[in-house]
Amino acid sequence: MDESQTTSPGMGAAPGATGATGAPSALSAPDAPLAVRGDKLVKRFGAVTALDGVSLTLGKGEILGILGDNGAGKSTLVKILTGFHQQTGGTLHIDGQETLLRSVDHARALGIECVYQDLALANSLSIYHNMFLNREIVRRGPFRLLDHKQMRERAAQCLDDIGVHVPSVDLPVERLSGGQRQAIAVARAVHSNAKILLLDEPLAAMGAREAGLIIDLVMRLKEKGGLSIIMIMHNYAQTLDIADRIMLMQRGRVTYEQKSALTSVAELMDIVRREYRAMRANPTH
Repeated sequence: MDESQTTSPGMGAAPGATGATGAPSALSAPDAPLAVRGDKLVKRFGAVTALDGVSLTLGKGEILGILGDNGAGKSTLVKILTGFHQQTGGTLHIDGQETLLRSVDHARALGIECVYQDLALANSLSIYHNMFLNREIVRRGPFRLLDHKQMRERAAQCLDDIGVHVPSVDLPVERLSGGQRQAIAVARAVHSNAKILLLDEPLAAMGAREAGLIIDLVMRLKEKGGLSIIMIMHNYAQTLDIADRIMLMQRGRVTYEQKSALTSVAELMDIVRREYRAMRANPTH
């Protein structure tokens, strides 16, 4: 196990930090508009409890970074927020309305989009085809032919609006770098009128230059406004640079939460080491 990916129940926490209380986040102002609020979310798969009373908030226009080891519950939480799974217990509010997300399509209808690690891009197709995959624009008329001209123009405009530069939207995705491919997947989600964007390990296996491209893109999206972002991450330094707030998870629980400006990599690593030692001393809890 990599210690840098493990979390802690608030040991060594900075003033104002929250631990695994099961209560809604105390770090967002009570009257601040929230894009997402989850209260004591539970998800069980048979005898396995993947989420054990997770509470979180995501303010409108906020970037929340979620950190944790493999098996911490991050992916399960993302799948609940995208309608892929439904919680066993607890409540979820989207834009202030209590909601049970019944499906991925239901979540998308509410403006929730997710870019997973596999990106779900069709490598042999062009950038503009990928931007409109399963959402193609068709011409009016009896034969419903694809309107390639309009899709090209809209794809180019969308990429330009968020500062993603490519030689041509006719370029096959397979010819793009990893960072460019990630940017296209993000652009597609934004183009779908996302209000809440979830990014699952967006910087995984990227070099500094490629990661920088995606970090710049996320910051531009924040500056444009109208978008709330949850990022599932492993790199503490990158997360603190990007996110307004961080949340650590371990064994299906939120174990630490803090505003990024009020913590540091050193503090997080200290929390990590304490939690890792506690897990080794008492592996059943």
